[in-house]
Amino acid sequence: MNNQNSITILLVEDDKGHARLIEKNLRRVGIHNPIIHLDDGQKALDFLFCREEYKEKAIPTPLLVLLDLNMPILDGHQVIKQMKANPSTHRIPVIVLTTTGNASEVQLCYELGCNVFIKKPVEYPEFCEAIGKLGMFLNIVLIPNGD
Repeated sequence: MNNQNSITILLVEDDKGHARLIEKNLRRVGIHNPIIHLDDGQKALDFLFCREEYKEKAIPTPLLVLLDLNMPILDGHQVIKQMKANPSTHRIPVIVLTTTGNASEVQLCYELGCNVFIKKPVEYPEFCEAIGKLGMFLNIVLIPNGD
């Protein structure tokens, strides 16, 4: 991210293959920021609110969340809703990265407070291309410090 290597990316994705491809393709376009991968919405909220196994750890700032919607335990909608309702996390940018492109799903995510909604293509070449474009976007976007 444009001279912002201190920005940590929280990747919340239950599909390990997708998570590996996302990280690989972000690295390929020059994103060298720390990436923390969590595989369900509950772990993401525990991390963000320093609960359970993360209670002794401070949340890294600044932070950007790449969020899948369809996950076990708590889905992406619940994560966005709780993040945006809490003063300590409401300004953290959330990029929804999911396989659905349903118009009502897109609308709901924006209403809940996501900042960007990206449909993950199903085919491998298109998936890699989309993540590469996301990486190029991340290289120019500015992220709030979280203060």
